Amino acid sequence: MPVIREYLPNDSAQVNALALLAFDEFKDSYHDWPAFRAKIGNMSALADVGEIIVAEVEGQIIGAVAYVGPGVPKAEFFRSEWPIMRMLVVTPDFRGRGIGRALAQECLRRAKRDGASVFALHTSELMHVALPMYQRMGFKWKSVAPVIHGVKYDVYAKEIDG
Repeated sequence: MPVIREYLPNDSAQVNALALLAFDEFKDSYHDWPAFRAKIGNMSALADVGEIIVAEVEGQIIGAVAYVGPGVPKAEFFRSEWPIMRMLVVTPDFRGRGIGRALAQECLRRAKRDGASVFALHTSELMHVALPMYQRMGFKWKSVAPVIHGVKYDVYAKEIDG
């Protein structure tokens, strides 16, 4: 079972490489893959606006996610008081083992810690593993989000129990 821990600055190369690996299967779906690749390949920059959480097995980072808390600037399609999850990524070899769920649950724990009543994310139907997982966790469709390089995205949110 992986260790879920805080991101450290020296994790940046592994986290950035993991993000690229995790999104590689979708490269033909984005109209401008090089531009999108440049953005996701810098996932570690999310540490400037949020808390990156990693899943690690024997020194290898196999999953990561960014938690952006309430009141922190975020895309206008999210309410500012909502904490959000960004870039949940798991290496393909470790998918289906509960790692994504464990990272998402850690984000939910932090949202509760921060006193939030709603937690949100945006995803695409293209994410055929992640979207059903979010729905099983109780996330509900809220609104359409802007298209990203030709891929449709939607906002999903979950009520947090007090």
